[in-house]
Amino acid sequence: MSTIKRRKSVLLVALGGNALIRKGQEGTIEQQFENLKLPIQQIARLSQDYSIIITHGNAPQVGNLLLQQECCDTVPRLPLEILVAQTEGHIGYMIESTLDQELMALGIDFRPLVTLITYVVVDKDDPAFDNPTKPIGPTYTAEEAAKLNYPTIKTAKGYRRVVASPMPVTIIEKREIKKLIEMDFIVICCGGGGIPVIREGRAFSGVDAVVDKDFASATLAKEVGVDIFVIATDVEGAMLNFGTEKQTLLRKLTLKEAVAYAKGGHFGTGSMLPKVEAAVQFIKQGGKRAIITSIENIEMAVKGKVGTEFIKDA
Repeated sequence: MSTIKRRKSVLLVALGGNALIRKGQEGTIEQQFENLKLPIQQIARLSQDYSIIITHGNAPQVGNLLLQQECCDTVPRLPLEILVAQTEGHIGYMIESTLDQELMALGIDFRPLVTLITYVVVDKDDPAFDNPTKPIGPTYTAEEAAKLNYPTIKTAKGYRRVVASPMPVTIIEKREIKKLIEMDFIVICCGGGGIPVIREGRAFSGVDAVVDKDFASATLAKEVGVDIFVIATDVEGAMLNFGTEKQTLLRKLTLKEAVAYAKGGHFGTGSMLPKVEAAVQFIKQGGKRAIITSIENIEMAVKGKVGTEFIKDA
């Protein structure tokens, strides 16, 4: 009598930039490979029980590419969309090679892996294009910034180029990703939020912008039927009074509580807020579990023992 093979639950792990480069590090390739071991070891073990999608940030890497361009006038400079594509490729390679090693260490001689260069459609009329807020690339003095031919914003480190960060509308390769998951591939995609494109008739055109990695991941999660969405970052989870003596980890958050705390200013605009909003979006759209946790605790978070877990309102 034949048995029906049950579908594995689909787990999407969104790795923050600190998965590759930790605070205070130079960001050498050796450091990045070493840093990847911890999260990838956990993902390799989880892949025995779950279908896996990995997304990742790229802020330090794309910033380094921009800095390299600023330092060299010998070759033509590349637009931001091309630099994002480059980071999707090279970070995907690093994740794949590390993951392959960890799977072999578990005695898994073969598990299909693929890195997918991913387009993310954005709305050309998104208000974000009128109000760029995302700092990228190298820092400048006020005098240097005044001579640049693109907008800048003052940050704690100096003036930096600022670009739009529109909301993702859909992931172009969603059908391919879903099919690959059904074939038991581990899929690495939406690197750095994906390459932002706008529709021009039946074609697409890249735009000078960046898509938030967590929002892109939440959009992908809905479109391919993800069950568990884990956002791995450099802190334990979402907190009240972060950075103060009254700092408190929120272990469980209803959607109403999450929205209320966000409105109360408890989550940093450029750090925790988009993660919380992405997790809320995922649960609202029918996702089963969304968790924010540290890079060190991905497995424990999936088991429900650590991190901030988002639950539907009663």
